[in-house]
Amino acid sequence: MVSARSLLHRAATGALFCLACLGLPTQAGDLSQADMARRIQPPLHVGDKLRDIPAWPITSELEPEAGPIAYAFESIDLAPIPGFEGTPLNLLVTIDRRGNFLGVELLRQHEPVFLSGLGEEPLKDFLRQYEGKSLKQEITVSSLYGNTRAGAGGNRVVLDGVSKATASVRIVNQSVLTSALAVARARLGFAAPANKAPPAEVRPDVFEQRSFAQLVESGAIGRLHLTNADVEQRFAGSEGAGVDADALARPDATFVDLYVAYLNAPTIGRAILGDAGHADLMRRLEPGQHAWWVASSGRDAFIDEGFTRGTVPPRLAFSQDGGPVELRDLDIAPAPPAGAPPLNASLVLRVPPMSGVDPASPVRFELTLTRAKGSMLPVITQRSAVLDYRPPAGLFHRPPAPLPDWLIAWKDRATELAVIGAALLVLSVVLARPRWMSVSASRLRVFRLGFLAFTLGYLGWYAQGQLSIVQITGAVKSLAAGAGLKSFLYDPVSLLLIAFTLVSFVVWGRGTFCGWLCPFGALQEFAAHLARLLRLPERRLPPRLGDVLEKSRYAVLAALVAAAAFAPQLAEKGVEIEPFKTAITVGFDRSWPFVAWAVLLLVLGGVYYKFFCRYLCPLGAAMTLGGKLRILDWLPRRTECGQPCQTCRHRCSYDAIEKSGAIRYDRCFQCLDCVGIYHDENRCAPIMLYRKRAAATRR
Repeated sequence: MVSARSLLHRAATGALFCLACLGLPTQAGDLSQADMARRIQPPLHVGDKLRDIPAWPITSELEPEAGPIAYAFESIDLAPIPGFEGTPLNLLVTIDRRGNFLGVELLRQHEPVFLSGLGEEPLKDFLRQYEGKSLKQEITVSSLYGNTRAGAGGNRVVLDGVSKATASVRIVNQSVLTSALAVARARLGFAAPANKAPPAEVRPDVFEQRSFAQLVESGAIGRLHLTNADVEQRFAGSEGAGVDADALARPDATFVDLYVAYLNAPTIGRAILGDAGHADLMRRLEPGQHAWWVASSGRDAFIDEGFTRGTVPPRLAFSQDGGPVELRDLDIAPAPPAGAPPLNASLVLRVPPMSGVDPASPVRFELTLTRAKGSMLPVITQRSAVLDYRPPAGLFHRPPAPLPDWLIAWKDRATELAVIGAALLVLSVVLARPRWMSVSASRLRVFRLGFLAFTLGYLGWYAQGQLSIVQITGAVKSLAAGAGLKSFLYDPVSLLLIAFTLVSFVVWGRGTFCGWLCPFGALQEFAAHLARLLRLPERRLPPRLGDVLEKSRYAVLAALVAAAAFAPQLAEKGVEIEPFKTAITVGFDRSWPFVAWAVLLLVLGGVYYKFFCRYLCPLGAAMTLGGKLRILDWLPRRTECGQPCQTCRHRCSYDAIEKSGAIRYDRCFQCLDCVGIYHDENRCAPIMLYRKRAAATRR
């Protein structure tokens, strides 16, 4: 027979081997161009997949000169975010050239709750909500546990979630948005990702009548003044030095005065364009689009006579934080504002919508200066002049940064987390100081049944806090694919329980979760009490058979972990040995084979106390391994325990007490019955014997 030490060694070896496989490749997309062509009907056509980003351009016969009117792509190519089970979902996402969703189609998924629990139809219904939504909107997911519609701004869209699948649909939403934004940034001019707050917004209610000179003095209009000497100095030491006779003759004369101003702000825009001109500009701009007025005076102009309206000024570059942004003429001919010097050029320039430019932060205008030496084959020399511009901060307000989706999940479930946290605190106090609660058998019974009812009803069926072997196999899959464990953040209740359980391993051992916090374990215990009420006999397996079955849990655990790393589809089927999804996650709302398996285990648990927990549960095997971290033998024992007293051993339903009286912590579920007997002078045989001897001595 294989020893427990050997089993532990093999499990540890398997775990190390899984960690060594972190470099396994992630999954690729499922569809070919032919597959896409079957989905897209004329007059639309699918082009070759792009080289710079894995997306198919879609063109239309009705707009042959328009280029791609939409893009289709698989989410797994751009956002392979691991799901709850550890495998990324794959969705076919289609967006048009304005960033609107045309549709999101499910290609494949491995979420346990959607595989055979709720089925895929609720997930497909969820995906239909994306149609018509825009990437320019803030798209979040509502849930049973928290209404994220409260306080939503006008640009916020809240999709209806799926009950019992809160974490999964948040991961779906993250996959859709991350992949779609990657395509939008590559092909639609959307802003590149940046770790900064949202762009500031203009305060439309702020307006002050200001003259041109006042706007320049306050910095609302930026000015770059270059004299002939300034320009000559820039070309010093180059082929362009000394070729401008006018500059040499009049070094203090103005070469160019460059003016720039942010027009969306009413104080600036109305002063430069007038009230009607500013109103017309704002009608032309799309949401999230910004415009600047650029003008020049002096000997030089920032555009020449060959400039084509509606294009990008070739001599003027625009950037923010080192990132270039296209600045294109809006084809408006603004009149010179009152008080301005004589201008030789004036344009209204705009950036693309959703460019990500923050109008309240510094921007840079770079003017290219060019000189030519020689007439036949002139030597061209270029230098640049920079104008850094930032409008007054009082013209803007800055919205708060949107929370990441996983943090919204935590906020949505703040009440549940608070209730569960309070329950964990109560349980910790009872386990740390168990004497008062356990010394009275009736008091312990009421507390234990009440807490198990909370675990089953609130923690399990309501808050969906059933830990599962799927979380272990999912973690192995995610790590093997190099995707990390970020998906765990989307399930805050489970993450809280995992953290508490890890701490409990060190303090009390494996029994804290298995004995008090496992909803299916609680359901088994209630099934056992029901069996006693129905006068069904309580039986015990032969010790040798019980030992074999108990050790078999480690083999099941090792097989599932290995399958998760090397045969994921096999692992998806293997985890169904657990009845947790059937009995707790979907409340027995599944097809009959799964329900029959769960009911069979409950019946066996009624006859053989906690049969599944003790003999089949792979999660219980993992908990037992975690319990090896326990640093204290915290259950009290007397020298008489087991020598000769066997009271606790005979009353322990878990067979967790040896004949010697020692506690087998690997089997202990921490029901505290033996603690109560130890302290009860009417149930503990050694105490009763002490009292009897003391009474005899007094006589």
